[in-house]
Amino acid sequence: MFNYKLTIVLFVLFTVVFTSCKDEAYPKPKAYLKLEYPKAQYNLIKSNCNFEFEKSELATINYKNNCWMELNYEDLKAKIYITYRPVNNNIEEVLKEVEKLTFEHTIKADAINSQSFENTERKVYSKIFFVEGNAASNIQFNITDSSKNVVTGALYFYSKPHYDSILPAVRYIEKDIRHLIETFKWKN
Repeated sequence: MFNYKLTIVLFVLFTVVFTSCKDEAYPKPKAYLKLEYPKAQYNLIKSNCNFEFEKSELATINYKNNCWMELNYEDLKAKIYITYRPVNNNIEEVLKEVEKLTFEHTIKADAINSQSFENTERKVYSKIFFVEGNAASNIQFNITDSSKNVVTGALYFYSKPHYDSILPAVRYIEKDIRHLIETFKWKN
């Protein structure tokens, strides 16, 4: 015997099951790693060098010969190498050499942008280079009095460069570099 009611119930049940089980695929939003760094505190470095500036308390300083130094960010696994060079009537040559070293990163860089800073009252003229991409150094800078002295700096991390991963740390240290330049003063 054919059960008419059972057939209708099964037909409705299968229809509901197969037509109502459509899962819409929605794209998931991008997740971003939230890194929190301490608020920057600065103190003036004092040395026998021809210049002084304020550095972040997060960085320890290691003095080398000829007023070269390293600012070590142990927690961020980064270091800023700072070099000093007296100029002997060849400042344009020295600055071209510094820029040449920066542009050697173009092999791995996606872009290199620069920004200038001037404080004519203190005779501080600077240029910061922002190297985007998987380059060895993501920020480089130079500071000069335009006649006798040049200081250069370069930021390096202790890891293989993955720009997306280190970008938050680069942006954090960038603020410290800007502060270093803004507080930079020649002693003579």
